[in-house]
Amino acid sequence: MQPGREDKKDNDLFFTCSLIDYIGRKTKNPRALVVNALGKRRLEKIYELADVYHSDNLDRVSDDFIREAGISQGDFDNVGDCGYAIPSHWDIGKVYKRLIKMAAQAEGGEIIDTLIAVYNSFISPKIDDYNSSVYYENPSYLLEAYREGRML
Repeated sequence: MQPGREDKKDNDLFFTCSLIDYIGRKTKNPRALVVNALGKRRLEKIYELADVYHSDNLDRVSDDFIREAGISQGDFDNVGDCGYAIPSHWDIGKVYKRLIKMAAQAEGGEIIDTLIAVYNSFISPKIDDYNSSVYYENPSYLLEAYREGRML
């Protein structure tokens, strides 16, 4: 690892979270539904092969996982409902990456188990409400709110 660069596994987690958001936007589904449909085995595969998937076409990669996991179209449109500047799937991927990494370190958990827990917690719909300010809150605040099970 070069100085000033993130660890490879941090980048892999970033891509995994960004892909989850991309699939959620594409299928108009809450991110927890996407995570649960993908399941632990597929999430581990995405995380492990993120550097390969990252260099491929994101539409093709997402279409493959949507089809493989049987994710159907929903009606959750947090992008269309947003009345302000819309964060990119990369922006949201970074928010989740930081939270998941910090939560895994704080709780001594595995990354994918923590990812599943975070996306299935109360905080995921809060982060995904782009009309609120939660997605750009301080990462330490998001961690403490997640650990407390409520916004502080």
